Amino acid sequence: MLAAISLGACSSSGSASDSAEAKNKAPVDQANWPAEVPTSGLVKGLELPLESYLPSYADQVVVDTALRTLQTRCMSEYGLTVDLPRPGANPPPQSNAVSVERRYGLSDRAQAQKYGYGLPKELTRSLESVEEGLSGIEVEVLTGRKKPEFAPPKGGKGSAGHFGGVPEPARAEHNGKKLHEGGCAGWSKRRLKVNEEDAGFVSRLASTSLSESRPLKPVEKALKSWSACMKDKGRKAADPYRAMEQGYADGDGTTKNAIELALDDIDCKEQTRLIEVWFKEESAVQKRLIEENKDQLAAIKKRMGEVLEAAKTVK
Repeated sequence: MLAAISLGACSSSGSASDSAEAKNKAPVDQANWPAEVPTSGLVKGLELPLESYLPSYADQVVVDTALRTLQTRCMSEYGLTVDLPRPGANPPPQSNAVSVERRYGLSDRAQAQKYGYGLPKELTRSLESVEEGLSGIEVEVLTGRKKPEFAPPKGGKGSAGHFGGVPEPARAEHNGKKLHEGGCAGWSKRRLKVNEEDAGFVSRLASTSLSESRPLKPVEKALKSWSACMKDKGRKAADPYRAMEQGYADGDGTTKNAIELALDDIDCKEQTRLIEVWFKEESAVQKRLIEENKDQLAAIKKRMGEVLEAAKTVK
């Protein structure tokens, strides 16, 4: 939650406070939530084996909501009233870290026709920084480290969320109360027994499966066919990732040229069955990795369920 959404401090004035309270009680609009399994495009109905060891977005919202509640209470103990981001209000483009929708490049023609290689604005808010909207002391109490400097890249303009240097540890205490290790965020995760290494382990396995499946003969053959198809359309790209780089080369991926390239990209994927072939090969690699790591993955799934149940008890 803390790495994805922007937030602002809540005013203590009556009308602002009442407005914030009303907003927090209103149901979160789930219209833009990513489906647990894709419902459109060339990956419709596809789910890689390792995805069962990652929480769905809906379950993650439950956990993040509990963390938000705990963090808000924790912050209030230091005399700080903040309006932390509402989980589910700014959803990401994909349900989990595997990101099957763009794992093999673009996969949805209807979306590409509108946005090219880019994303709808409502799905990019999750990329905004949390900490830019908090005061220095709020960041320290929340995270256990000082607020990083926001500065533009060399030669750039504005402050588009670029950090300067490595954040320093926070002060030891605030308002006479010692700060928690890792701040209120770290404390809340320990309360729910969140093990952040679990998602990292599954993500590393998923990264391995993608890299191991890439040079397999069926995938190589499909990639060559896709590249030949693109060449017939006047395009030059060895694989869909290179095409995506080209799509972003002259802007945000939504230019007229990018949209035309994206449509050629997807049409060639459909013609050569590239995604179908690659998905099949990677699924086989993942099944092997799951067997090789079955004890650790079973423990991860068990802990995942326990964290979810603990989250549901937080009111």
